[in-house]
Amino acid sequence: MLPVFALVGRPNVGKSTLFNRLTGTKDALVADYPGLTRDRQYGFARLHGAEGVPSRSAIVVDTGGVTGDQGELDLQMSRQVQAAVEEANVVILMVDGESGLTAGDENVAALIRRTGKPIILVVNKTEGRAAHESAAEFYALGIGEPLAISATRGDRVAAMLESALSHCPPVEESAPGDDNEPEGTRIAVVGKPNVGKSTLINRFLGEDRLLTQDEGGTTRDSIAIPFESDGRPFVLVDTAGIRRRAKVKETIEKFSVVKSLQALEEADAVIVLIDARDGVTEQDISLIGLILQRGRALTVGVNKWDGLSEHSRKDIRYELDRQLPFLDFVDIHFISALHGSNIFDILNSANAAARAAARDLPTRDLNDILHEALQAHPPPVVRGRRIKLSYAHQGGKRPPTIVIHGNQTERLPASYRRFLVNRFRRACRLRGTPIRIELRTGRNPYEGRRNKLTPRQIRSRDRVRKRGR
Repeated sequence: MLPVFALVGRPNVGKSTLFNRLTGTKDALVADYPGLTRDRQYGFARLHGAEGVPSRSAIVVDTGGVTGDQGELDLQMSRQVQAAVEEANVVILMVDGESGLTAGDENVAALIRRTGKPIILVVNKTEGRAAHESAAEFYALGIGEPLAISATRGDRVAAMLESALSHCPPVEESAPGDDNEPEGTRIAVVGKPNVGKSTLINRFLGEDRLLTQDEGGTTRDSIAIPFESDGRPFVLVDTAGIRRRAKVKETIEKFSVVKSLQALEEADAVIVLIDARDGVTEQDISLIGLILQRGRALTVGVNKWDGLSEHSRKDIRYELDRQLPFLDFVDIHFISALHGSNIFDILNSANAAARAAARDLPTRDLNDILHEALQAHPPPVVRGRRIKLSYAHQGGKRPPTIVIHGNQTERLPASYRRFLVNRFRRACRLRGTPIRIELRTGRNPYEGRRNKLTPRQIRSRDRVRKRGR
């Protein structure tokens, strides 16, 4: 299970800046204004290990700053911080190296020290100063050795992540036959609250295994249920509904977001349910984008299809084509979880997508596909030279990763990348899973070296120079 890191501290110490750097996004608002972040923000971080050491991922939670005042807003934000700390494996306490130790830092330290969670003390905004000088006064917090970083420039952020991961157990692959982990294709069912996730799983099982009611937020945790269909083993994972942060009010529901993100990360395939009565919402599009970003195989189900008029169904199909054109490789099914219409079609699609994501792609086949693509549509000419793509091989699974070597690959346009993805997808029948293309330019062995002239070449050069005078 992915570890969870919570970023806490008083206002304007750089938590959102660090969150954006760790996640590689701009999801958190950043400005030189205290109190800008008030709710919790969730994202994925990845630490790239040294050569031979696999990368690890983690969930990062950004929190609002706590001042220690007794105002209603600060009390609510304190409860947000407490909730984030409770769901975290490691707490990253951030302080400001420019302003030094304050009473606010002491208040936050006292708040999180009582939890007993591992705490990493991080001194931010230390650009241009010696690390030991910036961190010296923060030993007074009694938390341990402070680590000086710069969230803006990224100085020593990797060391901070390594320190945080050292407090988390390594993620181990489940051994076959492990009694603690059910075997089978792991399929997570995700979507907004009250979209019918629990009802769909109950219909698969043929029993009321999960609590359902016509009210969002009934499911508060991720529940894994072993299941068998036509002799094929599955593990169905029911998740809590994920809605926009502005709509998340109950603390217990906010605890569910981490569980849902962890379930998504561990799934072999994901079924996204969309409410046909609501149409395609921004939250649906954001959730699908997150799933593709994490490289998970995907199937979409438009639920509550029963009872819609033909005109409404036509509108939904048009809306899907208009708002989800990037999902042309994903199967979309129109189902009724309540009545069981077409539900096993969506299960079969999810299973096929999971198999496609884990498929072995022979190097010979990949090179044949690449050369056919180059003949059909050669790469563009950049700066007077045509981009050359030499050979391809598989670089990973879940999602399928294809590594292509060549020259000037960093200048290959995004449109040509999409062209290659579509060629590989059709030729390898990789439906339902995103594909990643990694381009690598071979190093020139003569770069930075000068040929040593022979005595004859030196004499010839000198003669040319004399003639030019």
